[in-house]
Amino acid sequence: MPPTPSSPPPGSPPPPLPPSVHLTRLRAEHARAVLAFERENRAYFARSIPDRGDDYFAHFDSRHAALLAEQETGACHFHLLLDDHGDVLGRVNLVDVNLVDDTDSTADLGYRVAERAAGRGLAGAAVREIRARAATDYGLTALTAATTLDNPASRAVLTRNGFVPVGDIDLGGRPGTRYQLRLGQWIG
Repeated sequence: MPPTPSSPPPGSPPPPLPPSVHLTRLRAEHARAVLAFERENRAYFARSIPDRGDDYFAHFDSRHAALLAEQETGACHFHLLLDDHGDVLGRVNLVDVNLVDDTDSTADLGYRVAERAAGRGLAGAAVREIRARAATDYGLTALTAATTLDNPASRAVLTRNGFVPVGDIDLGGRPGTRYQLRLGQWIG
């Protein structure tokens, strides 16, 4: 994806989130907005990441409740990118939190931005913010992420945020790359 006026130049860290966009921890009252976001963007997301499948939408309410319960255990940290009107512009999640020992803890990063908000640098800014929260709020020392090879925008988001490729991966039958970031080793 070519840089847009609000996108950082290649090789530079992303800017912070704009003042009109907030990264908010997922709550029960977000359910309707999240479901609308996922439905509205399903075809758009399926072009670059594996589709969630019909079952996800058919059982959304129980899935949302399960995510909140999992978040309460500390095993995951789910976030929404919300505009000033409360509309969901994206999701940013830390899943599979693994507390290896007192000095090492990791999580997998996942994110998606609505089609109508794409190309504005929001994904990069959101990953920048969650990277900071991962270290300060959640005490993590490393993050991993993966993206398909046919998703250059996502690869750019990760590399601008200091992630480095560490190997190949299969993502729902599509070839991809796995990335890693040691928190505290990269300052953006």
